[in-house]
Amino acid sequence: MKEGEGQAKKTVRVFAAASFLNDLGSDIIYPVWPLFVTEILKANMAVLGFLDGLGEALVSLSQAASGYASDRIRRRKIFIWTGYLCGSLSRVGYALSSLWPHLIPFRVLDRVGKIRSAPRDALIADATTEENRGRTFGLLRTMDNLGAVCGIVLCIALLPLLGYRLLFALAALPSLVGALLILLMIREDKGSDRKIFKGLSLRDIGPNLRLYMLLSGIFALGAFSYSFLLIYAKRFGFKTAFIPVLYLTFTATASLLSLPFGRLSDRIGRKRVLILAFLFWAAVCAGLLTVHRLVFLPLIFVLYGAHKAALDPVQKTLVCELSPLSFRASCLGGFQMVIGLCALPASLLAGWLWEHAGLFAPFYLSLGLTAVASLLLLFVKEG
Repeated sequence: MKEGEGQAKKTVRVFAAASFLNDLGSDIIYPVWPLFVTEILKANMAVLGFLDGLGEALVSLSQAASGYASDRIRRRKIFIWTGYLCGSLSRVGYALSSLWPHLIPFRVLDRVGKIRSAPRDALIADATTEENRGRTFGLLRTMDNLGAVCGIVLCIALLPLLGYRLLFALAALPSLVGALLILLMIREDKGSDRKIFKGLSLRDIGPNLRLYMLLSGIFALGAFSYSFLLIYAKRFGFKTAFIPVLYLTFTATASLLSLPFGRLSDRIGRKRVLILAFLFWAAVCAGLLTVHRLVFLPLIFVLYGAHKAALDPVQKTLVCELSPLSFRASCLGGFQMVIGLCALPASLLAGWLWEHAGLFAPFYLSLGLTAVASLLLLFVKEG
């Protein structure tokens, strides 16, 4: 028992380190990604929405496929280290791109790297209990966000010295190290004590999980990419040099609050924390619609960070607990598929509304969809 507990703790620590490194690399790029696409490669908001939405749709498909395959072959590790490696290689491709269409194959490679997520989450869920699962997912999200904070600081410090392309090439290194950590330090159970995988059908997914997937998809249709918030800030007067600082504000907030929200969900239940996450997002949209003074924009990004901190770890925890044990990775992947397939039309629609109906239109739509999702969440039964 003690050996098993020690192995579980080691697994969590290694994944925490790899998560930190991967988000360190990612967030060297993310704060200036919308500026790189729109100002350096001269794309418009509709193209930015397409690239971001395409990325999330590919995330969804890759996670669904890897979750299913992971359950079928009863292996997790190969998907995880391969995913980190794909993320590393994609950043080299971004650095070499000179026109926005060149970004598409590397965006595909980057987001296909998310094949790691469902198998990793399933492995973590297998190593935890209901008493500490929310805290563990909160810890991983904290390490994600801490890595992001460090990446943003490096972005702010190094962009004036290196420029976009050398900075993007540098961002490839941390994920490469993360892939090596998983490959060399994670010991995987061969899965001999698991049930033989017979395939997943809708009958294997309970009504609670189906309803939860539905409402999460509705919410995702209005939860457009963070890129829109950064471009919004620039349109209202923030200088380019300060845009990464706003991104840092929301990421630091998410880093500080992810673990507390995960622990809170262990104590008061997942649904209550998710309702709080929806309320934070509604506050972001309402704030952008009603407050147009620059001094208040950092507060909007604090609220956005609180939203991500409450949403991300608790979403995964609830899916794990509503899923049949032998289909856990498949259900996690299927859930991410629903979210990602909704993210493509969400960002495309937000970009189209921004260009044709005004920059406030996406926020009005999102408020309505958030209200619908919150109402449906009341009917989901935990445990």
